[in-house]
Amino acid sequence: MTLKLVYPTLALILWIFVVLVIVFMRRKTAFAAKQVKMADVAVSTEAYPQPARLAAANFSNQFETPVIFFALIMLAMQVNATSYIMAALAWAYVATRVAHTLVHVGSNDLKLRAPIFAVGVVLLFCMWCGVILAVL
Repeated sequence: MTLKLVYPTLALILWIFVVLVIVFMRRKTAFAAKQVKMADVAVSTEAYPQPARLAAANFSNQFETPVIFFALIMLAMQVNATSYIMAALAWAYVATRVAHTLVHVGSNDLKLRAPIFAVGVVLLFCMWCGVILAVL
């Protein structure tokens, strides 16, 4: 087993925890500023102010395309598709997730966020191709 793919995987998992901390801090801030009460968010989180909702939306995003990433990493390790190219693709994907979060919880500029997301999807497709080539 190679560690080349373990490191970006661990980095993405760490990033997901970082996003969770951002969600927690923004929600805590909303409560402290009395922008929301517990009863307001007991059933739905829509009452949180926008910064908290953006962070929560980004946290949810961490369980969408990253699921494909984690599956591809496991498959790549299983079929020995662990080249430096695959590792570079994995690190590049992690970088797109970090960039996506920074835009999402920052300016939330869709003109910037959407291309970052698209690059991440292309990187996943390239990783998928790498796994396929290793299987053939």
